[in-house]
Amino acid sequence: MVLYIWRHPKPRTAQGRCIGQTDIAVDKRKLKRLANKIERFVRLHQLPRVIWVSPLQRSLKVGQILAQRGFQCQVAPELAEINFGVWDGCLWEQITQQEIDDWCNDFAHFACDKGESLHQLFDRVEGWMKARVIENNGKRNNKPTLAVGHAGWITAAKMIADGQKVPTRASEWPRSVKYQERSRLVYL
Repeated sequence: MVLYIWRHPKPRTAQGRCIGQTDIAVDKRKLKRLANKIERFVRLHQLPRVIWVSPLQRSLKVGQILAQRGFQCQVAPELAEINFGVWDGCLWEQITQQEIDDWCNDFAHFACDKGESLHQLFDRVEGWMKARVIENNGKRNNKPTLAVGHAGWITAAKMIADGQKVPTRASEWPRSVKYQERSRLVYL
């Protein structure tokens, strides 16, 4: 499967905050700009007009704009960003140094209260990608898949597609993709 995935536009109030599944707004103009980019890309490459999005508004609203333009919009909870639990939405400075150290010392398996570990995120991402490879009739899907996602999700998907394991140290986590950036992944 070939996956083209765009990172959502920059949210309004994310600066300095731990943002995972906190549902924060994005400027409407930025949402439309990304929808325009995707629509042009699809037209140029004659791709299916089906877009997968997470239920978080910074992804979902791009899909809704595209749906108004004739795309089929598929909402998948599996595409949501990592769940940071009680940290989600907090200022980073509100999270204790001990909690950050605990996370860094067990990077793959640590999950703060009511949150999700990196290992759990990788399982969720890989499960969604495997489901896209096989169509409902049990045959291999040879059509490109299009999605709007989140930085952590996209990074995990890239690592999985490249055959990499869940990082055990924070220093092994790659730099995030930029807002509205398109990534191309091949997953077999």
